[in-house]
Amino acid sequence: MPTPPRSPVRPQRPQRPSPARRPAGRSGGRPVRPVRRRRPRWAVRALTTVSVVVLASAGIGHAVLSSLDAGIARVDPFKDMKNRPEAGHGMNLLLVGTDGREKITEAERRKYRLGGAPCHCTDTVMIVHISADRDRASIVSLPRDSYAEAPAHTDEVTGQRHGPHPLKLNAAYAEGGPTLTVRTVENMTHVKIDHYLEVDFTSFMKTVDVLGGVRICTAQPLKDRYTGLDLAAGSHLLGGGQALQYVRSRHTDGSSDLGRMKRQQRFLAALVSRATSSGVLLNPMKFRDVTRAVLGSVRADRGFGTDELLDLGRAMRNFSPSSSEFTTVPIGQMAYVVKGIGSTLKWDEPKARKLFAALRDDKPLAAPHAPRAPRAHTVQVAVAPQQIRVQIENGTATAGLGQKVDGALAATGFRTTGRPTTAPDTGVRRTVVSYDPRWDRSAQSLAAALPGAELRAVPGQGPLLKVIAGADYKQVTRVRAEDPAPAEPGVVTGDQVVCS
Repeated sequence: MPTPPRSPVRPQRPQRPSPARRPAGRSGGRPVRPVRRRRPRWAVRALTTVSVVVLASAGIGHAVLSSLDAGIARVDPFKDMKNRPEAGHGMNLLLVGTDGREKITEAERRKYRLGGAPCHCTDTVMIVHISADRDRASIVSLPRDSYAEAPAHTDEVTGQRHGPHPLKLNAAYAEGGPTLTVRTVENMTHVKIDHYLEVDFTSFMKTVDVLGGVRICTAQPLKDRYTGLDLAAGSHLLGGGQALQYVRSRHTDGSSDLGRMKRQQRFLAALVSRATSSGVLLNPMKFRDVTRAVLGSVRADRGFGTDELLDLGRAMRNFSPSSSEFTTVPIGQMAYVVKGIGSTLKWDEPKARKLFAALRDDKPLAAPHAPRAPRAHTVQVAVAPQQIRVQIENGTATAGLGQKVDGALAATGFRTTGRPTTAPDTGVRRTVVSYDPRWDRSAQSLAAALPGAELRAVPGQGPLLKVIAGADYKQVTRVRAEDPAPAEPGVVTGDQVVCS
Protein backbone atom coordinates (compact mmCIF):
# COMPACT_ATOMS: atom_id res chain seq x y z
CA MET A 1 0.00 0.00 0.00
CA PRO A 2 1.53 3.37 -0.97
CA THR A 3 2.37 5.81 1.78
CA PRO A 4 -0.21 8.63 2.01
CA PRO A 5 1.19 12.03 1.03
CA ARG A 6 2.62 14.02 3.87
CA SER A 7 2.93 17.74 4.35
CA PRO A 8 5.53 19.41 2.12
CA VAL A 9 7.72 20.52 5.03
CA ARG A 10 7.93 18.26 8.05
CA PRO A 11 10.89 18.62 10.41
CA GLN A 12 11.86 15.40 12.11
CA ARG A 13 10.61 15.01 15.65
CA PRO A 14 13.52 15.35 18.10
CA GLN A 15 14.46 12.12 19.83
CA ARG A 16 13.65 12.10 23.51
CA PRO A 17 16.73 11.20 25.63
CA SER A 18 16.49 8.30 28.03
CA PRO A 19 15.89 9.24 31.71
CA ALA A 20 19.51 8.54 32.60
CA ARG A 21 20.80 11.00 30.01
CA ARG A 22 18.33 13.86 30.50
CA PRO A 23 19.99 17.12 31.53
CA ALA A 24 19.06 18.57 34.87
CA GLY A 25 16.79 21.60 34.95
CA ARG A 26 17.37 24.77 36.89
CA SER A 27 15.03 23.79 39.74
CA GLY A 28 16.45 21.06 41.89
CA GLY A 29 17.85 18.98 39.08
CA ARG A 30 14.37 18.33 37.73
CA PRO A 31 14.52 16.72 34.26
CA VAL A 32 13.79 19.04 31.37
CA ARG A 33 11.60 17.66 28.62
CA PRO A 34 12.82 18.56 25.14
CA VAL A 35 10.68 21.15 23.38
CA ARG A 36 8.69 19.68 20.55
CA ARG A 37 9.31 21.60 17.35
CA ARG A 38 6.30 23.03 15.58
CA ARG A 39 5.67 21.38 12.27
CA PRO A 40 4.04 22.92 9.24
CA ARG A 41 1.98 19.76 8.74
CA TRP A 42 -1.45 20.60 10.12
CA ALA A 43 -4.89 20.94 8.79
CA VAL A 44 -7.74 23.21 8.07
CA ARG A 45 -9.64 26.05 9.50
CA ALA A 46 -12.53 25.66 7.15
CA LEU A 47 -16.32 25.34 6.73
CA THR A 48 -16.85 22.17 8.61
CA THR A 49 -13.16 21.67 8.72
CA VAL A 50 -13.51 23.59 11.87
CA SER A 51 -15.23 20.34 12.57
CA VAL A 52 -11.63 19.37 13.09
CA VAL A 53 -10.24 22.81 13.76
CA VAL A 54 -12.01 22.88 17.08
CA LEU A 55 -10.84 19.40 17.86
CA ALA A 56 -7.29 20.08 18.78
CA SER A 57 -6.82 21.55 22.23
CA ALA A 58 -3.55 20.67 23.89
CA GLY A 59 -5.52 20.32 27.12
CA ILE A 60 -6.63 16.83 26.03
CA GLY A 61 -4.14 14.05 26.45
CA HIS A 62 -2.56 12.26 23.52
CA ALA A 63 -4.16 8.97 24.57
CA VAL A 64 -7.66 10.50 24.49
CA LEU A 65 -7.01 11.95 21.05
CA SER A 66 -5.70 8.63 19.82
CA SER A 67 -8.94 6.92 20.82
CA LEU A 68 -10.95 9.63 19.01
CA ASP A 69 -8.66 9.32 16.00
CA ALA A 70 -9.58 5.66 15.76
CA GLY A 71 -13.20 6.65 15.14
CA ILE A 72 -12.47 8.60 11.96
CA ALA A 73 -13.56 6.80 8.82
CA ARG A 74 -10.55 6.48 6.55
CA VAL A 75 -10.25 6.73 2.79
CA ASP A 76 -7.23 6.51 0.51
CA PRO A 77 -7.74 9.30 -2.03
CA PHE A 78 -4.09 9.15 -3.12
CA LYS A 79 -4.05 5.47 -4.08
CA ASP A 80 -1.96 4.68 -7.16
CA MET A 81 -1.69 8.38 -8.07
CA LYS A 82 1.19 9.22 -10.40
CA ASN A 83 2.57 12.31 -12.13
CA ARG A 84 1.32 14.57 -9.38
CA PRO A 85 2.17 18.28 -9.09
CA GLU A 86 5.31 19.22 -7.23
CA ALA A 87 4.84 20.07 -3.56
CA GLY A 88 4.84 23.78 -2.79
CA HIS A 89 5.20 25.50 0.55
CA GLY A 90 2.68 25.17 3.33
CA MET A 91 -0.11 22.58 3.36
CA ASN A 92 -3.09 22.09 1.04
CA LEU A 93 -6.23 20.31 2.19
CA LEU A 94 -9.11 19.46 -0.12
CA LEU A 95 -12.35 20.01 1.79
CA VAL A 96 -15.31 18.23 0.25
CA GLY A 97 -18.89 18.59 1.42
CA THR A 98 -21.17 15.78 0.26
CA ASP A 99 -24.95 15.48 0.35
CA GLY A 100 -24.80 12.38 2.55
CA ARG A 101 -27.82 12.30 4.84
CA GLU A 102 -28.05 8.68 5.99
CA LYS A 103 -27.91 9.60 9.70
CA ILE A 104 -30.42 12.46 9.48
CA THR A 105 -33.66 11.77 11.34
CA GLU A 106 -36.99 11.83 9.53
CA ALA A 107 -38.05 14.88 11.57
CA GLU A 108 -34.89 16.74 10.55
CA ARG A 109 -35.44 15.79 6.90
CA ARG A 110 -38.87 17.40 6.94
CA LYS A 111 -37.94 20.44 9.04
CA TYR A 112 -34.84 21.39 7.03
CA ARG A 113 -36.07 20.21 3.61
CA LEU A 114 -33.49 17.42 3.29
CA GLY A 115 -35.75 14.96 1.52
CA GLY A 116 -35.03 13.31 -1.80
CA ALA A 117 -32.34 10.88 -2.80
CA PRO A 118 -28.74 12.06 -2.45
CA CYS A 119 -26.79 12.36 -5.70
CA HIS A 120 -23.60 11.02 -4.05
CA CYS A 121 -21.79 14.05 -5.42
CA THR A 122 -20.09 17.06 -3.88
CA ASP A 123 -22.08 20.10 -2.80
CA THR A 124 -18.93 21.96 -1.77
CA VAL A 125 -15.32 21.79 -2.97
CA MET A 126 -12.67 24.00 -1.36
CA ILE A 127 -8.90 24.09 -1.31
CA VAL A 128 -7.73 25.17 2.13
CA HIS A 129 -4.11 26.34 2.13
CA ILE A 130 -2.34 26.68 5.47
CA SER A 131 0.81 28.80 5.31
CA ALA A 132 4.10 27.23 6.38
CA ASP A 133 4.40 29.70 9.28
CA ARG A 134 0.89 28.77 10.47
CA ASP A 135 -0.18 32.39 10.45
CA ARG A 136 -2.63 32.33 7.53
CA ALA A 137 -5.36 30.20 5.99
CA SER A 138 -6.36 30.81 2.36
CA ILE A 139 -9.63 29.20 1.29
CA VAL A 140 -10.46 28.95 -2.43
CA SER A 141 -13.96 27.82 -3.43
CA LEU A 142 -14.25 25.76 -6.60
CA PRO A 143 -17.79 25.99 -8.05
CA ARG A 144 -19.42 22.59 -8.25
CA ASP A 145 -20.59 23.32 -11.81
CA SER A 146 -17.06 24.15 -12.98
CA TYR A 147 -16.14 22.73 -16.39
CA ALA A 148 -13.58 20.03 -15.67
CA GLU A 149 -11.70 17.32 -17.53
CA ALA A 150 -11.48 14.05 -15.67
CA PRO A 151 -8.40 11.88 -16.24
CA ALA A 152 -8.76 8.20 -17.21
CA HIS A 153 -10.33 6.18 -14.40
CA THR A 154 -12.60 3.29 -13.45
CA ASP A 155 -16.18 4.18 -12.54
CA GLU A 156 -16.76 3.29 -8.88
CA VAL A 157 -20.40 2.33 -9.49
CA THR A 158 -20.32 0.47 -12.80
CA GLY A 159 -16.71 -0.73 -12.83
CA GLN A 160 -16.45 0.58 -16.40
CA ARG A 161 -13.12 1.99 -17.56
CA HIS A 162 -13.34 5.59 -18.82
CA GLY A 163 -10.82 7.55 -20.81
CA PRO A 164 -10.26 11.28 -20.19
CA HIS A 165 -13.53 13.19 -20.68
CA PRO A 166 -15.24 16.47 -19.73
CA LEU A 167 -17.67 16.69 -16.81
CA LYS A 168 -18.85 19.05 -14.10
CA LEU A 169 -16.51 19.12 -11.13
CA ASN A 170 -19.05 17.73 -8.67
CA ALA A 171 -19.64 14.69 -10.90
CA ALA A 172 -16.03 13.52 -10.36
CA TYR A 173 -16.99 12.24 -6.90
CA ALA A 174 -19.97 10.29 -8.25
CA GLU A 175 -17.83 8.60 -10.92
CA GLY A 176 -14.61 7.95 -9.06
CA GLY A 177 -15.02 8.95 -5.42
CA PRO A 178 -12.33 10.81 -3.47
CA THR A 179 -9.49 9.60 -5.70
CA LEU A 180 -10.96 10.97 -8.94
CA THR A 181 -11.97 14.16 -7.14
CA VAL A 182 -8.39 14.76 -5.96
CA ARG A 183 -6.93 13.86 -9.37
CA THR A 184 -9.33 16.16 -11.18
CA VAL A 185 -8.64 19.09 -8.85
CA GLU A 186 -4.88 18.59 -9.10
CA ASN A 187 -5.08 18.43 -12.92
CA MET A 188 -7.08 21.67 -13.01
CA THR A 189 -5.07 23.66 -10.46
CA HIS A 190 -1.57 22.09 -10.53
CA VAL A 191 -1.69 22.35 -6.73
CA LYS A 192 -0.64 19.23 -4.84
CA ILE A 193 -3.23 18.12 -2.29
CA ASP A 194 -1.68 16.94 0.98
CA HIS A 195 -4.80 15.95 2.91
CA TYR A 196 -8.43 15.14 2.19
CA LEU A 197 -11.40 15.80 4.47
CA GLU A 198 -14.97 14.85 3.61
CA VAL A 199 -17.92 16.25 5.56
CA ASP A 200 -21.60 15.33 5.24
CA PHE A 201 -24.82 16.94 6.46
CA THR A 202 -24.68 15.11 9.80
CA SER A 203 -21.16 16.17 10.78
CA PHE A 204 -21.89 19.76 9.77
CA MET A 205 -25.02 20.03 11.91
CA LYS A 206 -23.39 18.34 14.91
CA THR A 207 -20.39 20.66 14.79
CA VAL A 208 -22.51 23.79 14.83
CA ASP A 209 -24.77 22.50 17.61
CA VAL A 210 -21.91 21.45 19.89
CA LEU A 211 -20.35 24.89 19.47
CA GLY A 212 -23.61 26.43 20.68
CA GLY A 213 -24.53 27.87 17.29
CA VAL A 214 -22.83 30.32 14.94
CA ARG A 215 -23.82 33.96 14.48
CA ILE A 216 -24.27 35.39 11.00
CA CYS A 217 -25.56 38.76 9.83
CA THR A 218 -27.51 39.68 6.72
CA ALA A 219 -28.39 43.16 5.48
CA GLN A 220 -31.42 41.90 3.59
CA PRO A 221 -33.97 39.12 4.14
CA LEU A 222 -32.95 35.67 2.91
CA LYS A 223 -35.68 33.27 1.81
CA ASP A 224 -35.34 30.05 -0.18
CA ARG A 225 -38.39 27.84 -0.66
CA TYR A 226 -36.21 24.89 -1.69
CA THR A 227 -34.20 24.69 1.55
CA GLY A 228 -36.77 26.39 3.78
CA LEU A 229 -34.34 29.17 4.77
CA ASP A 230 -36.26 32.20 6.05
CA LEU A 231 -34.16 34.88 7.78
CA ALA A 232 -35.12 38.50 8.34
CA ALA A 233 -32.49 41.19 7.91
CA GLY A 234 -30.26 41.42 10.97
CA SER A 235 -28.17 39.17 13.21
CA HIS A 236 -29.04 35.51 13.82
CA LEU A 237 -27.58 32.74 15.96
CA LEU A 238 -27.99 29.65 13.78
CA GLY A 239 -28.17 26.11 15.10
CA GLY A 240 -27.00 23.16 13.04
CA GLY A 241 -30.16 22.75 10.96
CA GLN A 242 -30.58 26.44 10.13
CA ALA A 243 -26.86 26.72 9.40
CA LEU A 244 -27.17 23.87 6.90
CA GLN A 245 -30.06 25.69 5.21
CA TYR A 246 -27.95 28.86 5.08
CA VAL A 247 -24.93 27.28 3.38
CA ARG A 248 -27.02 25.15 0.99
CA SER A 249 -29.39 27.86 -0.29
CA ARG A 250 -29.00 28.78 -3.96
CA HIS A 251 -32.29 30.57 -4.61
CA THR A 252 -32.24 33.56 -2.26
CA ASP A 253 -31.31 35.82 -5.16
CA GLY A 254 -30.17 35.54 -8.77
CA SER A 255 -26.57 34.66 -7.94
CA SER A 256 -27.23 30.91 -7.65
CA ASP A 257 -24.13 28.86 -6.81
CA LEU A 258 -21.77 31.86 -6.71
CA GLY A 259 -23.95 33.56 -4.10
CA ARG A 260 -24.08 30.35 -2.12
CA MET A 261 -20.28 30.13 -2.08
CA LYS A 262 -20.08 33.67 -0.69
CA ARG A 263 -22.45 32.68 2.09
CA GLN A 264 -20.38 29.55 2.75
CA GLN A 265 -17.25 31.69 3.04
CA ARG A 266 -19.06 34.14 5.33
CA PHE A 267 -20.26 31.25 7.47
CA LEU A 268 -16.80 29.73 7.62
CA ALA A 269 -15.34 33.00 8.87
CA ALA A 270 -18.04 33.15 11.55
CA LEU A 271 -17.41 29.51 12.48
CA VAL A 272 -13.69 30.19 12.91
CA SER A 273 -14.52 33.21 15.06
CA ARG A 274 -16.88 31.13 17.20
CA ALA A 275 -14.41 28.28 17.61
CA THR A 276 -11.50 30.52 18.58
CA SER A 277 -13.44 32.84 20.90
CA SER A 278 -15.71 30.38 22.72
CA GLY A 279 -13.04 28.67 24.81
CA VAL A 280 -13.32 25.34 22.99
CA LEU A 281 -9.59 25.20 22.30
CA LEU A 282 -8.73 25.74 25.96
CA ASN A 283 -11.43 23.65 27.62
CA PRO A 284 -10.69 19.90 27.60
CA MET A 285 -14.32 18.92 28.22
CA LYS A 286 -15.69 21.11 25.43
CA PHE A 287 -12.94 19.86 23.19
CA ARG A 288 -13.86 16.26 23.92
CA ASP A 289 -17.55 16.85 23.26
CA VAL A 290 -16.85 18.50 19.90
CA THR A 291 -14.46 15.79 18.79
CA ARG A 292 -16.89 13.03 19.67
CA ALA A 293 -19.72 14.76 17.87
CA VAL A 294 -17.75 15.42 14.73
CA LEU A 295 -15.18 12.72 14.13
CA GLY A 296 -17.74 9.96 13.90
CA SER A 297 -19.22 11.61 10.78
CA VAL A 298 -16.21 12.63 8.69
CA ARG A 299 -13.90 10.77 6.34
CA ALA A 300 -10.24 11.67 6.04
CA ASP A 301 -7.05 10.37 4.51
CA ARG A 302 -4.88 8.07 6.61
CA GLY A 303 -2.22 10.73 7.12
CA PHE A 304 -4.56 13.03 9.03
CA GLY A 305 -4.42 11.89 12.64
CA THR A 306 -3.62 12.59 16.28
CA ASP A 307 -0.38 14.50 15.75
CA GLU A 308 -2.05 16.76 13.20
CA LEU A 309 -4.89 17.49 15.64
CA LEU A 310 -2.45 18.42 18.42
CA ASP A 311 -0.42 20.67 16.13
CA LEU A 312 -3.57 22.30 14.87
CA GLY A 313 -4.85 23.03 18.37
CA ARG A 314 -1.63 24.76 19.39
CA ALA A 315 -1.67 26.93 16.28
CA MET A 316 -5.38 27.75 16.54
CA ARG A 317 -5.01 29.36 19.95
CA ASN A 318 -3.65 32.51 18.32
CA PHE A 319 -5.90 32.32 15.28
CA SER A 320 -8.53 34.97 14.46
CA PRO A 321 -10.85 35.77 11.52
CA SER A 322 -8.32 38.29 10.18
CA SER A 323 -5.88 35.40 9.72
CA SER A 324 -8.12 33.84 7.07
CA GLU A 325 -8.80 34.92 3.50
CA PHE A 326 -11.48 33.70 1.12
CA THR A 327 -11.98 33.78 -2.62
CA THR A 328 -13.64 31.92 -5.48
CA VAL A 329 -11.71 30.78 -8.54
CA PRO A 330 -12.14 33.48 -11.24
CA ILE A 331 -14.89 32.69 -13.75
CA GLY A 332 -14.41 33.55 -17.41
CA GLN A 333 -17.75 32.33 -18.82
CA MET A 334 -20.89 31.87 -16.77
CA ALA A 335 -22.90 29.61 -19.07
CA TYR A 336 -20.41 27.49 -21.00
CA VAL A 337 -22.56 24.84 -22.66
CA VAL A 338 -21.00 21.40 -23.22
CA LYS A 339 -22.78 18.69 -25.19
CA GLY A 340 -23.98 15.92 -22.93
CA ILE A 341 -23.21 17.92 -19.78
CA GLY A 342 -25.20 21.13 -20.05
CA SER A 343 -24.38 24.58 -18.74
CA THR A 344 -21.08 24.85 -16.87
CA LEU A 345 -18.84 27.57 -15.42
CA LYS A 346 -15.59 27.98 -17.34
CA TRP A 347 -12.67 29.38 -15.39
CA ASP A 348 -10.71 32.46 -16.43
CA GLU A 349 -7.51 30.54 -17.10
CA PRO A 350 -4.93 33.39 -16.83
CA LYS A 351 -6.40 34.64 -13.56
CA ALA A 352 -6.84 31.11 -12.21
CA ARG A 353 -3.19 30.29 -12.97
CA LYS A 354 -2.10 33.38 -11.03
CA LEU A 355 -4.31 32.43 -8.08
CA PHE A 356 -3.04 28.86 -7.82
CA ALA A 357 0.57 29.98 -8.31
CA ALA A 358 0.12 32.13 -5.20
CA LEU A 359 -1.05 29.06 -3.27
CA ARG A 360 1.93 27.02 -4.43
CA ASP A 361 4.30 29.84 -3.47
CA ASP A 362 2.61 30.29 -0.09
CA LYS A 363 1.78 33.94 -0.80
CA PRO A 364 -1.21 35.87 0.61
CA LEU A 365 -4.10 36.30 -1.80
CA ALA A 366 -5.24 39.62 -0.33
CA ALA A 367 -3.10 42.73 -0.21
CA PRO A 368 -1.93 43.63 3.31
CA HIS A 369 -4.33 45.86 5.19
CA ALA A 370 -4.36 47.36 8.62
CA PRO A 371 -6.53 45.55 11.16
CA ARG A 372 -10.02 46.94 11.16
CA ALA A 373 -11.01 49.20 14.02
CA PRO A 374 -13.81 47.87 16.23
CA ARG A 375 -17.10 48.17 14.38
CA ALA A 376 -19.49 48.35 17.29
CA HIS A 377 -21.14 51.43 15.75
CA THR A 378 -21.02 50.26 12.14
CA VAL A 379 -24.27 49.10 10.57
CA GLN A 380 -24.46 46.56 7.74
CA VAL A 381 -26.50 47.67 4.75
CA ALA A 382 -27.59 46.07 1.49
CA VAL A 383 -26.08 48.69 -0.84
CA ALA A 384 -22.58 50.12 -0.44
CA PRO A 385 -22.51 53.88 0.30
CA GLN A 386 -20.13 54.33 -2.63
CA GLN A 387 -22.97 53.37 -4.97
CA ILE A 388 -25.46 55.94 -3.62
CA ARG A 389 -25.70 59.53 -4.90
CA VAL A 390 -27.15 62.07 -2.44
CA GLN A 391 -28.22 65.70 -2.51
CA ILE A 392 -28.40 67.46 0.88
CA GLU A 393 -30.86 70.22 1.79
CA ASN A 394 -30.81 72.21 5.02
CA GLY A 395 -34.35 72.11 6.40
CA THR A 396 -33.57 74.30 9.42
CA ALA A 397 -32.54 77.88 10.15
CA THR A 398 -29.18 76.65 11.49
CA ALA A 399 -26.47 78.03 9.22
CA GLY A 400 -24.00 75.47 7.89
CA LEU A 401 -26.05 72.38 8.83
CA GLY A 402 -26.37 71.28 5.20
CA GLN A 403 -22.61 71.43 4.71
CA LYS A 404 -22.08 69.54 7.97
CA VAL A 405 -24.40 66.69 6.93
CA ASP A 406 -22.90 66.61 3.43
CA GLY A 407 -19.38 66.25 4.83
CA ALA A 408 -20.37 63.57 7.35
CA LEU A 409 -22.13 61.43 4.73
CA ALA A 410 -19.22 61.86 2.30
CA ALA A 411 -16.78 60.74 5.00
CA THR A 412 -18.86 57.57 5.42
CA GLY A 413 -18.56 56.84 1.69
CA PHE A 414 -21.76 58.29 0.19
CA ARG A 415 -21.42 60.10 -3.12
CA THR A 416 -22.76 63.48 -2.08
CA THR A 417 -22.96 66.36 -4.55
CA GLY A 418 -20.79 68.54 -2.32
CA ARG A 419 -23.23 71.42 -2.94
CA PRO A 420 -25.89 71.43 -0.21
CA THR A 421 -28.84 73.76 -0.69
CA THR A 422 -31.50 75.33 1.52
CA ALA A 423 -34.88 73.58 1.60
CA PRO A 424 -38.05 75.60 0.82
CA ASP A 425 -39.24 74.79 4.36
CA THR A 426 -36.71 75.68 7.07
CA GLY A 427 -38.86 74.42 9.91
CA VAL A 428 -38.27 70.69 9.37
CA ARG A 429 -38.16 68.87 12.70
CA ARG A 430 -37.44 65.32 11.53
CA THR A 431 -34.79 64.50 8.91
CA VAL A 432 -36.29 63.15 5.67
CA VAL A 433 -34.84 60.79 3.05
CA SER A 434 -36.82 61.13 -0.18
CA TYR A 435 -36.32 58.54 -2.89
CA ASP A 436 -37.71 56.97 -6.04
CA PRO A 437 -39.29 53.60 -5.12
CA ARG A 438 -37.10 51.94 -7.76
CA TRP A 439 -34.11 52.73 -5.52
CA ASP A 440 -35.69 51.65 -2.25
CA ARG A 441 -32.74 49.48 -1.16
CA SER A 442 -30.40 52.44 -1.57
CA ALA A 443 -32.81 54.59 0.43
CA GLN A 444 -32.86 52.08 3.27
CA SER A 445 -29.06 52.02 3.32
CA LEU A 446 -28.96 55.82 3.46
CA ALA A 447 -31.61 55.93 6.20
CA ALA A 448 -29.51 53.50 8.27
CA ALA A 449 -26.80 56.18 8.33
CA LEU A 450 -29.34 58.71 9.63
CA PRO A 451 -31.11 57.01 12.58
CA GLY A 452 -34.65 58.23 13.03
CA ALA A 453 -34.92 59.69 9.54
CA GLU A 454 -38.28 59.47 7.75
CA LEU A 455 -38.36 57.57 4.46
CA ARG A 456 -40.53 59.34 1.90
CA ALA A 457 -41.20 57.73 -1.49
CA VAL A 458 -41.32 60.17 -4.43
CA PRO A 459 -42.11 58.33 -7.70
CA GLY A 460 -40.15 59.71 -10.64
CA GLN A 461 -37.43 61.33 -8.52
CA GLY A 462 -34.75 59.21 -10.21
CA PRO A 463 -31.54 57.70 -8.84
CA LEU A 464 -30.43 60.84 -6.94
CA LEU A 465 -31.57 60.51 -3.32
CA LYS A 466 -32.35 63.59 -1.25
CA VAL A 467 -31.75 64.25 2.44
CA ILE A 468 -33.61 67.14 4.08
CA ALA A 469 -31.71 67.70 7.33
CA GLY A 470 -34.08 68.42 10.22
CA ALA A 471 -33.67 69.80 13.72
CA ASP A 472 -33.30 66.27 15.09
CA TYR A 473 -30.03 65.65 13.23
CA LYS A 474 -27.18 64.71 15.58
CA GLN A 475 -24.62 62.68 13.62
CA VAL A 476 -24.10 60.14 10.84
CA THR A 477 -23.79 56.45 11.74
CA ARG A 478 -21.15 54.59 9.79
CA VAL A 479 -22.48 51.90 7.47
CA ARG A 480 -20.83 49.22 5.36
CA ALA A 481 -22.05 46.91 2.63
CA GLU A 482 -22.66 43.25 3.43
CA ASP A 483 -20.05 42.38 0.80
CA PRO A 484 -17.38 45.07 1.25
CA ALA A 485 -14.96 45.97 -1.50
CA PRO A 486 -12.02 43.58 -1.01
CA ALA A 487 -8.34 44.47 -0.97
CA GLU A 488 -7.92 42.44 -4.15
CA PRO A 489 -10.69 41.58 -6.62
CA GLY A 490 -12.69 38.69 -5.22
CA VAL A 491 -10.67 38.26 -2.02
CA VAL A 492 -11.93 39.07 1.47
CA THR A 493 -10.47 38.40 4.89
CA GLY A 494 -12.50 36.87 7.70
CA ASP A 495 -12.67 40.08 9.74
CA GLN A 496 -14.36 41.81 6.79
CA VAL A 497 -17.34 39.46 6.73
CA VAL A 498 -18.08 38.44 10.32
CA CYS A 499 -20.73 40.27 12.35
CA SER A 500 -19.67 43.53 13.94
